[in-house]
Amino acid sequence: MDRWAEYRGKLGRRGEELAAAYLERAGMRVVARNWRAPGGSGEIDIVARDGPVLVVAEVKTRTSLRHGHPVEAITARKRRRLRGLGRRWAERHRCPRSPLRIDGVCVLVTGGRVFVSHERGMA
Repeated sequence: MDRWAEYRGKLGRRGEELAAAYLERAGMRVVARNWRAPGGSGEIDIVARDGPVLVVAEVKTRTSLRHGHPVEAITARKRRRLRGLGRRWAERHRCPRSPLRIDGVCVLVTGGRVFVSHERGMA
């Protein structure tokens, strides 16, 4: 693996750790992380419960806003795919029927500081 890919991997993992901690501090219960759908059709960064609502959270971590806000990278197509993955996760884990929400958690790590924003109900 080249150095850039290694750096991006570490940054992404750190962002997901920070995002999970943020969601838990916000009162959610994280129930799964980095769930990969069978057959390689996609991955969910974080699955959480917000009361009765099942939340599928996509985490985007950046070191600058040079290419826009991280939430802009969560396209309508990605949100549709996450909704399908969330339903598959719920079926696979025999979850009782409940509302499903797609959230974006954006982590900006810059200048030794961390900024987290949480976009609820993106889909």
